[in-house]
Amino acid sequence: MSDFPYADRFPVNRVLPERGRPRHEIIAELAQMAHEEDQAWEGGKVSGTMYCGDHEHYAFLTEAFAEFAHVNALQRDLCPSQTKFEGEIIAMVLDLMHADAITDTTPAGLVTSGGTGSILHAMLAYREYAARHRGIAPAAGRVPNVVKPETAHPAFDKACHLFGIENRTVPVDPGTTLVDPAVVAAVIDDDTIAVVASAGNYPYGTIDPITDLGALALDRGVGLHVDGCLGGFILPFGEELGYGIPPFDFRVPGVTSISADTHKYGYAFKGSSVVVFRDKALRNSQYFHQVGWSGGKYMSPGMDGSRSGGLLAATWASMVHLGREGYRRYAADIFATAAAMMDIVRGHDELRIMGNPSFCFSFTSDAFDIYHVADFMKPRGWRFNGQQYPNAIHMAVTRPQTQPGLVEAFATDLADAVAHAREQQAQGRFAHSAALYGGAIGGLTSDIEAVIEMIMDGMLDTQQSLPPAVS
Repeated sequence: MSDFPYADRFPVNRVLPERGRPRHEIIAELAQMAHEEDQAWEGGKVSGTMYCGDHEHYAFLTEAFAEFAHVNALQRDLCPSQTKFEGEIIAMVLDLMHADAITDTTPAGLVTSGGTGSILHAMLAYREYAARHRGIAPAAGRVPNVVKPETAHPAFDKACHLFGIENRTVPVDPGTTLVDPAVVAAVIDDDTIAVVASAGNYPYGTIDPITDLGALALDRGVGLHVDGCLGGFILPFGEELGYGIPPFDFRVPGVTSISADTHKYGYAFKGSSVVVFRDKALRNSQYFHQVGWSGGKYMSPGMDGSRSGGLLAATWASMVHLGREGYRRYAADIFATAAAMMDIVRGHDELRIMGNPSFCFSFTSDAFDIYHVADFMKPRGWRFNGQQYPNAIHMAVTRPQTQPGLVEAFATDLADAVAHAREQQAQGRFAHSAALYGGAIGGLTSDIEAVIEMIMDGMLDTQQSLPPAVS
């Protein structure tokens, strides 16, 4: 499928049209694009991306969204419903993260625009809290630092870049894919404001040793943020189902904040996540106040200003509709499917699972470039996410993979792909796929590389239209 399949089929708007088009014509165009693009994932061969995949559920969320799509969540006096939705979303996530184990502080949270938003808010909170209570600030000749495993999401790197925090990234054990607390301890100093752990990490789906890291954080007097953006809405139910998920939430002393994406396994619309804090004083530290502005006293609990009330309503509706029973039922299907798929991978001597994952797994090969497998399976509809160092491909199992026949199709296609990879390696051929976060590992690489080269060579006006951003 071309990255620009519509240029010859629908009008291209290079300027704002003088006269608008009829509504029915616009809706028909959108419906056609949506129908064609849905076909790419409805078969269940796409890793992650579409965590729910249930059109009836999407229709239900659309109804909830539509009731408040025009509402600005900033205007709480006009729309007190937004206080209800946001407050209850936070309360339900705190319950899921066992905030009842907290006895000495008052827990709190924020609803954000996504996993990156939750991580950014957490890191900003740690920076501001450390400046206020520990004197760690450039003005005092001290630069705050955060210690994170290499497997932690790049949003932490982004946060350090944006907020002037020193980024101390440490390696993980190549066998377990987990960070060693002793390695973390060795780089913590008096200016460390937080340590990061993942439950589970994006590349491999594995869970860092959070109990040990919590003890370390307490001993050294630093925060511990657990990134549960990927696993926050499925790991708790895996634990309830008996899958042996280690504690990663507020039951662990030392855990001071957790991010969890409602728009992943929470089955809400894209654009919603939650970050919760053990102590509301930590959350409140990143509040912004400008009381001397001529437009009035400006106070903001987060980095966003105006927000559509539709997302809050739809997120709340998803959580209240599914309840624990619904999430548990879907989690059971996903964990079982992931286990079956991993068994298929382990059935090939040339393939190796990275670490000890659960619902999201990555595999590599010591016999050939694993991207030969991705190359072969792509024409059969499979869209994996790619890792590097070493090259690996992962499958974040979601509800679309739990439909009948998918595990059997995976077994057949993977067997053929392994034979193909073996042959390609023997002939000394290079694979075409590559590790590219947020895009098909074999789909956009050449286009993006060409654009980057043209920009660097000064051949392309960067104000012109570019291919879609990969993020």
